[in-house]
Amino acid sequence: MTLIVRGARILGGSAADLTIEDGTITAIGTASASADATVVDADGLVALPGLVDLHTHLREPGFEQSETVATGVRAAAAGGFTAVFAMANTRPVADTVAVVEQVAELGRRAGLAYVQPIGAVTVGLAGERLADLGMMARSAARVRVFSDDGHCVHDAQLMRRALEYVAPFDGVIAQHAQEPTLTVGAQMHESALSGELGLAGWPAVAESAIVARDVLLAEATGGRLHVCHVSTGETVEVLRWAKARGIRVTAEVTPHHLVLTEQEVRGYDARFKVNPPLRAASDVDALRAALADGTIDVVATDHAPHPVEAKQAAWADAAMGMVGLETALAVVQEAMVDTGLLDWEGVARVLSTTPARIGRLATQGQGIVVGAPAHLALLDPSGATSIETHHLHGTSTNSPFLGRSLPGRVVHTIYDGRPTVSDGVVA
Repeated sequence: MTLIVRGARILGGSAADLTIEDGTITAIGTASASADATVVDADGLVALPGLVDLHTHLREPGFEQSETVATGVRAAAAGGFTAVFAMANTRPVADTVAVVEQVAELGRRAGLAYVQPIGAVTVGLAGERLADLGMMARSAARVRVFSDDGHCVHDAQLMRRALEYVAPFDGVIAQHAQEPTLTVGAQMHESALSGELGLAGWPAVAESAIVARDVLLAEATGGRLHVCHVSTGETVEVLRWAKARGIRVTAEVTPHHLVLTEQEVRGYDARFKVNPPLRAASDVDALRAALADGTIDVVATDHAPHPVEAKQAAWADAAMGMVGLETALAVVQEAMVDTGLLDWEGVARVLSTTPARIGRLATQGQGIVVGAPAHLALLDPSGATSIETHHLHGTSTNSPFLGRSLPGRVVHTIYDGRPTVSDGVVA
């Protein structure tokens, strides 16, 4: 199959045609379309390498009322993603070869994006004994990222052993940084506002203290540590210190933590209830600066679908989490590009090339160069979309951006040389 992408602005720069044959970019320049070629009109569109999400909850197996792998990758494709890393907090937990291979196979059947399973660090996410990390790494799913996301690996000895265990096969432990004894009953960011609203506070130190411990463990073991959903300026300073020492640590920030603050909680709308919680405006500023200067390496969605009844509840009873695959690129444009903090090359770095590198996903994030696999996101940066439920392609609609206009629009997504989104319509 020959596909020609006509007139795309590569990484926001000069326009060029991309010739794609059998899933590979074979030429960049002016292309002549053969009679059997399919032509994609990309005039005025910015071409990015297909986006890669290091932190997606696809819910299957076990929670199909919230999402399935098939519906999740539809949402991913609509957002310009060509690969997602599926978190392990399913039922059964992805702590065995059987479950991670099941998730990978469901992704292959769906066919709209590459699905890379993440394995659990501990059996059943219970934090008591290590899962069989080596077996999952050697399986057909080739797991390289392990996380108990939603649960902190709180036991320091267990965390140390996990970092040591994955080092020989270049694995990474992705930590949900939440000191559980400091967050019992916590409902929102600890501040004057939490007192005003009568909600139990979630202190910033509950995150930074675990990250401080874990970077020291990574230094002692030589293991690779990845910090999930960084949300505070204090954590940024710990990461900056650790990177200056040469510790093998990477970190992610979610789109929602780049634009939303604790002030959203005033209306007690549970769409804004998330773990970690929305923080102060000063934290948002620190996160943006850290993403721009590389202290935070990537943007990851933490796409967390829930059924309507789980969110339409009293604040204290509502589930934590937000969907984010379809809106991630638009939010990054608003927070980072339109503010001048990143250019489109920087967006490709934080949403494609670096997450693929951290996750050791060799077939993704190679950029837009001759010989690279043809994974592309083509967006109209001058467009805008008012986010409504009918714009969301997953099973759940618990987006914090409903009713809000966001900049940019994904027009086409190409996965492995095949259009998965054409003129905004998912295949």
